[in-house]
Amino acid sequence: MAAPISRFPVPEIKDLPEDIRSRILGVQEKAGFVPNVFLTLAHRPDEFRAFVAYHDALMEKEGGITKAEREMIVVATSGANGCPYCVVAHGAILRIRARNPLISDQVATNYRKADISPRQKAMLDFSFKVALESAQVGDADFAELRSHGFSDEDIWDIGAITAFFALSNRMANMISMRPNDEFYLMGRVPKQ
Repeated sequence: MAAPISRFPVPEIKDLPEDIRSRILGVQEKAGFVPNVFLTLAHRPDEFRAFVAYHDALMEKEGGITKAEREMIVVATSGANGCPYCVVAHGAILRIRARNPLISDQVATNYRKADISPRQKAMLDFSFKVALESAQVGDADFAELRSHGFSDEDIWDIGAITAFFALSNRMANMISMRPNDEFYLMGRVPKQ
């Protein structure tokens, strides 16, 4: 028998406020299942709305960092933060967005050995510093990123994604959020 998806009560979709129910059903229609993060965070509707709005503002925007690179930041720092939910769920999204079945496992375990560009390694070096020793971030870190072509707005995005998912990692670990089984195979083999 599978473990519960949260230590806290998980509301029924039918009992949720209309805007949240609509969002969850839209995700279910697109993905074919409801990611557990939506169900567990719906326990607190106002926080669900704030979380999803900030997530979308960071992860769905266009800019100097691709959507795959945004996911790369999430997977690498979630691995460093020991968050199984975010490594597994965002690892699936990374595999799909990068069109690479190997990338998530490489980045989650040791991005320094991953098959990624020097620019992406510099991005992840910075995100790790923000995740694990943010008090040490200084001008030299910004200069290094600029030398790889990142703008100040890109640097903000790298830091904001890292910081947002630090919150997500800690919440997921605190509530014992379990990854959906569906995530494990997504993007690993080409569709027939």
